[in-house]
This record gives sequence, C-alpha cells and structure tokens, in this order.
Amino acid sequence: MEPFSYIDDQLYAEGVSVASLAEAVGTPFYVYSRGTIEAQWRAYDEAFAGRDHLVCYAVKANSNLAVLNILAKLGSGFDIVSEGELERVLRAGGDASRVVYSGVGKTAREIKRALEAGIACFNVESEEELDRINGIAGECGRVAPVSLRVNPDVDPNTHPYISTGLKESKFGIPMGQAAGLYEHATTLPHVNAVGVACHIGSQLTEIDPYLEALDRVLELVGELMDGGIELQSLDLGGGLGVSYYDEDPPEPDDLVMALMERMQDMGSRYQQLRFIVEPGRSIIGNAGLLITQVQYVKHTEARNFMVVDAAMNDLLRPAVYDAWHEIVPVVQTDVSDGNIYDVVGPVCESGDFLGRQRELSAVSGDLLAVLSVGAYGASMSSNYNTRPRVPEIMVSGDHYHVVRRREKIDDLVALESLCPD
Repeated sequence: MEPFSYIDDQLYAEGVSVASLAEAVGTPFYVYSRGTIEAQWRAYDEAFAGRDHLVCYAVKANSNLAVLNILAKLGSGFDIVSEGELERVLRAGGDASRVVYSGVGKTAREIKRALEAGIACFNVESEEELDRINGIAGECGRVAPVSLRVNPDVDPNTHPYISTGLKESKFGIPMGQAAGLYEHATTLPHVNAVGVACHIGSQLTEIDPYLEALDRVLELVGELMDGGIELQSLDLGGGLGVSYYDEDPPEPDDLVMALMERMQDMGSRYQQLRFIVEPGRSIIGNAGLLITQVQYVKHTEARNFMVVDAAMNDLLRPAVYDAWHEIVPVVQTDVSDGNIYDVVGPVCESGDFLGRQRELSAVSGDLLAVLSVGAYGASMSSNYNTRPRVPEIMVSGDHYHVVRRREKIDDLVALESLCPD
C-alpha cells in the first residue's frame, strides 16, 4: 500500500481519508504512515543478510514515543544525542543495550545516566570527552564502552548546515589524531575502545561519499590492528537522503550492499567487525504529512499569497535550509486560477513560509498537504509566537491514533510564574 494516495480525488493516508482526520482533530496536524516506517527500517535490516549488524534509528529525526515504540518492537537500536532522547527511548520500550550515544557536548550528568542505563556505546568526539567518560565511569565503578568518532574530511555534497564530516566541522576527531587517541584510550582503566564511528552528513543522495569515508576509516582500522588494537564494531552513521523535489537517492538496500561489497574487497581482516548504521530521515522522512488549512488568499502587485494556519514554528526546514517540500491539495480539482502563490503562515517573520512560487488553486477553508515532513518536522517545532504545537497522528491501515495531542495555552504557561511584588 502506498502511504499517501488519491482515491476519487481525495487524499488518503494509508486507508484513512485526510479530510476526515482534519474534521476529527482540526488543523494543522502531522500524520504518519506506520507501514512506511516499518518497511523502511526493514529495508536496512534485511539488506545485511545475516551479517552481524545493528540498525540504530536516529532519534533526532522524529522522537515521538509512538514512532520509537514501533521501531523498538522491530528490534531497532537507537542513535541518541541527549539525555532526553535516552529517556524517550527507554519509555518507548527501547533496549538501552542497543543505544549509541553521539554528540559533541555530553555533560557529566548525561554520561552518568547513560552508564547507569547500560548503553551499548559512547561515540566520543574529543580527547577531553574521553577523559571525562573515564573519570565518571570510575566513580560509578564501571567500564564505559566507547568508539572514537573520526572525521574523515569527506564532502557529502549536501547543505553546509548538515555536512558533518569535513575538517572544518565541530564533529569528530581528525584522522591524523585518531591513532594516538586510541593508544591513549588503552591506558585508561575505565573505558574500553570497542569500535570506530563516523558520520559525514545528512540528506546524502550519492553512495560515493559513503564509500570514500569507509575507505578512510578502514585504513585507520588496519593501522590500529597492526598496532595490536582490535576493534569490534564499525559505525558509519546515517544520512541517506529522501526525495523532496527531484532528488534520486539510493534505496537503503543499495547503500548497504555497496558498503558490504567494499568491505569484502578490502579483505578478510575486516569481516569480523559488527556494522552499525544510524538512519533517521530515510526511515521517517517520506512517512509524514503536515496538513494545513487556507485562511486567506491575498493578491498584491508583487506576489500572490496563500495564508495558511501552519507556520515556521510547525515546520522550520523551509526557513532554515530554504528547503523544498511539495505542497498538494487534499481534494483534487480541475479548476485552476492560473496564479502562482507563496504559501505562508501567520508568524510575524518574512521567513515564515512553507513554499514559494507554487502553482496552486485554493480558497479559504481548503486543505493543503505538505509532503515529506516526517523527519525534522515535529521534532524541530517550537512555540514561537506562543503557538501551541500541533497534534501528531499515526495511521495504520484504516485506523488512526492521536500519538501527541494538540497543546493548549495552559500547557505553554504552566512552567512560568509572575514575579512577586
């Protein structure tokens, strides 16, 4: 079943009419396809064909508890970057022993909590972090499993804000320093260097950058093996893109097969390494829609505008990355007014737009669907302009569940208080 399709000119999410969802929960709202989420995760898992591996969903892409629970039931691991994400995974039924902890700024409290939970591995980003983990693990009477996240200086050919594997990036340890830091790790009594990790960026649409990164990481692994340091795992991160406009990214199984073939070509000494991947966007991105209602249609000498009830606080990607998301009517018609519109929200910023220069026809009250928003949509939303965050709906076949209710104004001010006189 296609996650989203038209039946008799009505847009459906799996087997549920989107218009009926709008009537039930109001607009704006996010809606996700459970079947798509499950199919995309399985595409990674099955591509490894029996090789020791772990598919760790990148929680930052969409951290809704229902999404995490669906993946936990499949046996997924999780890639986290904060204590809050760890707690979400645990509350959703995730297994801490299948969690890898990434990120450049782990606090002492976060490290201690992750040790208590029993995570699989810390992806370490600096020498100072490695020493901090060693000290905290010692205080807790534990030995912390770590991988050093190396920076292979590979251009992923993506937006500069989501390029994480270049030498100018804040992420990772320079390749030239990595071997020395592994040697240092062997002198620390409360860490165990179990692997190597890297992540070169997000929304990648080509396989070659992955292969280039893999080659450089395996060269390091070989050097470490020659020096007597044996690793157990290789984490190549995530970052595989989705199609927003005209991109043609490889499918997960194409990427995995290419990586496995390159590993095979590099020799048998690397075959014992457990392979870890951290997909996020490619699992959830195309599984989500943002449904919004047209409030006003406005014509000016310079531009035509469709003013809708969703805004940049609901979907930040267009404002931050100038990202393209296709926008389609929930009810198809043959009527066209021949105009081109900017689809904009009510937030008081000129950057508050969902799409620019779109060929659409709609009037006040019509519903529009913004496509491919499952990743970095709800997870990056905010309460800017004191706007309650919108509900999230999970569709499974012809059933739906509200997996996050719409916030109320009382929710937004509950943690605040007036100053005493």
